[in-house]
Amino acid sequence: MKKKILAVLLTGAMALTLFAGCGNDSGSTGTTSTKAPSSDSGSGDDSASGSGSVYYLNFKPEADAAWQQLAEDYKDETGVTVKVVTAASGTYSDTLTAEMAKSEAPTIFNIGNAQGLKDWNDYALDLTGSKVYDERINDDYVLFDETGAPKALGYCYESFGIIVNKALLETAGYSLDDIKDFDTLKAVADDIHARAGELGFDAFSSPGLESSSSWRFSGHLANLPLFYEFRDDNVTEQPATITGAYLDNFRKIWDLYITDTAATATSLSTSTGDESEAEFGNGKAVFYQNGDWEYANLTAADKFGMNPDDLAMIPIYCGVEGEENAGLNSGTENCWAINAKASEDDIQASLDFLYWVVTSDKGTTMLSEQFSGIPFKNAKDSVNVFGADAKEYASAGNYTLSWAFNHTPNVDSWRATVVTALTTYSADPTDANWEAVVQAFVDGWAYEYNVQNG
Repeated sequence: MKKKILAVLLTGAMALTLFAGCGNDSGSTGTTSTKAPSSDSGSGDDSASGSGSVYYLNFKPEADAAWQQLAEDYKDETGVTVKVVTAASGTYSDTLTAEMAKSEAPTIFNIGNAQGLKDWNDYALDLTGSKVYDERINDDYVLFDETGAPKALGYCYESFGIIVNKALLETAGYSLDDIKDFDTLKAVADDIHARAGELGFDAFSSPGLESSSSWRFSGHLANLPLFYEFRDDNVTEQPATITGAYLDNFRKIWDLYITDTAATATSLSTSTGDESEAEFGNGKAVFYQNGDWEYANLTAADKFGMNPDDLAMIPIYCGVEGEENAGLNSGTENCWAINAKASEDDIQASLDFLYWVVTSDKGTTMLSEQFSGIPFKNAKDSVNVFGADAKEYASAGNYTLSWAFNHTPNVDSWRATVVTALTTYSADPTDANWEAVVQAFVDGWAYEYNVQNG
């Protein structure tokens, strides 16, 4: 019966996603030994321009406008053209695969984790000796290949949790001090939802399962059961199997999301990330699961114009013992890689551009405004209050939930299978349908591990 359920889920997942990565690309010639130029020119003078150009395939849709403006600023300053293309939310792997097959492929692209590096290692330049690599503060956010070569450079570390509109929370008669664990979160959310008609807002923004939103749950929310299981079992590398020991806790928080919201069960499969963001940004919901990358959009005057003083981020509570000592989920899947198959001029231009981004006033200002933790020597202090919340939790001795989901095998396919099961369960939340979610997690993990590793 388990095999039958999993087969159905996998069939549904295949309809939602394509397999990502290029590990089996027919043009692959084995691991490249190409290194960065021994003394890249830097930027800000005529020597930086040369005849090269830059094509940056951006991973983060919420930062598109900022990258476009920075590209214009760089061209004004150096004469070098920087093309920025931003993949739609949840489509980066497919977009990258398609763009890399073109004659004018990205010269800078994103690699998110160790598996992504395995898939794209042939295309990733060895950054040893490059000026941008030497600007890193440590190796914590660098992806190294099996030979120890640095192939992708983390440009921010981020945190996610439950974003709170403190002003609405206060209007409902509560404060952050009232929420310390799952039980207190549920009590507050249940009460707000019950009074949504009189309050004019609900507890949670919609937990949409459309592709632009579903990664928040098949990836980020899934981090909770994965983190706690891996913590118990001392897992530090990608395991071939998982037990799903904390999936009952995942169910608790998911049930709260789909119950204490204005969204209907039937609308979740088509509810988008933009819709969920707008519900929160326009004051229609108190709680919104997302990350510190949302800060710029939520506070921008031409977007939602929210008051930073009204915003906070709290941990995602799910009923695990001791979670009153939890902090935020912190890590990164944002690492720059340089296309080793690009021309020498384009490689040099790309290295120069990234060096300018992490050292110039305009570049470091943009990073501080758009992102939270910036792991470079010349980084400005971030204005992001969510990053400050993460630091405050850690400083108080709360444990940080590292990004265990970075160990996910064949990540796009595994997540799509989980989304298929969650969609069915959300429309009809029975024990039998939850068992299908468990199968998607546990049996799906083993299946994708075998697909990935043979």
